[in-house]
Amino acid sequence: MVDLKAQYLRLKNEVDAALMQTVESAQYINGPQVQTFADALQSYLSVETVVPCANGTDALQLALMALDLEPGDEVITTAFSFVASAEVIALLGLTPVFADIHPQTFNIDAKDVERRITSKTRVILPVHLFGQPAEMEAIMEVADRHGLYVIEDVAQSLGATCFYKGAYQQAGTIGHIGCTSFFPTKNLGCFGDGGACYTQDAALAARIKRMAAHGADRPYHHKVVGINSRLDTLQAAVLNVKLPWLDRFISERQRVAAVYDSHLKEVEQIAIPVVAEHTTHTYNQYTICVKNGRRDEVMKALEAMGIPSRIYYPVPLHRQPAFCHYASAAWPLTNAEKACSEVLSLPMHTEMKPGEAAYIGRAIVDLFEKNA
Repeated sequence: MVDLKAQYLRLKNEVDAALMQTVESAQYINGPQVQTFADALQSYLSVETVVPCANGTDALQLALMALDLEPGDEVITTAFSFVASAEVIALLGLTPVFADIHPQTFNIDAKDVERRITSKTRVILPVHLFGQPAEMEAIMEVADRHGLYVIEDVAQSLGATCFYKGAYQQAGTIGHIGCTSFFPTKNLGCFGDGGACYTQDAALAARIKRMAAHGADRPYHHKVVGINSRLDTLQAAVLNVKLPWLDRFISERQRVAAVYDSHLKEVEQIAIPVVAEHTTHTYNQYTICVKNGRRDEVMKALEAMGIPSRIYYPVPLHRQPAFCHYASAAWPLTNAEKACSEVLSLPMHTEMKPGEAAYIGRAIVDLFEKNA
């Protein structure tokens, strides 16, 4: 699915030098590379402040902690995502409220979000899934009408853009706080765990920094209860090497996606990824929908040919045992449940050659032609 070793070999000399410089300095915690990376990412995103942290899940938790929410306050998020987006809500004693998705983009539906707003709603938490931003213009209009915070989960879509207020802006910079992950398979991945929050609001940035440092503005003086969440200096060193490559990495993913599209677009029983109007898609995953209940059959056939694939995600969050007691029966989550039964992600990474994508695409086309 992902070839991390080949990407390392492409950048080996720079990465090795950066790592050795960090090792020789022995500044493993909060070394200068961390601030260098925060400044570079801040410039890339055109935001006021970037706060690095230990991982993407911590980034989401820190963002919610910075908002002074009360137990029982409701946070509306998508039912079709990785568990972290709902997990942090529940861990803080807040109430996750699940909204449905658009069937073509897999992203949260702003109209369904508005239907689920109650007097207890405080936050909308859209996830920019698979590499494509959610409909942020519509989401911000809903948030503004109801006086709600917006936290953007950009773990899979760093580097994507969407049109907002007359200009294209980086995903994660439109809401009150953006959160991302540097897990190795992400668009910008380190050699372990890492994450960051970013915001245009100086007061929120200060609170996030405090929360990430045990609730302290200076050592041994704790204003609030916080957590310990830092980006390791070694990981920052790797990210400093990779960040200048991010746009090129994205272009390489887009080129592979175009090859997949060219082969699969005519297969009636497959829906290829749809790029929403006024957005860019970074293809952290290339996810198709296999119709008519044939998804598992296709997956097994690909496995027999030595072609990997993966299901993101097989069970919607409102059906998970950990969250089913939060699920509301007021509105069905039809699109999310259907997506779980149809989605299939194909290999996608920066070192993938167009010929490899063409081979996989032809294999899938042949599979459907033989079993028409």
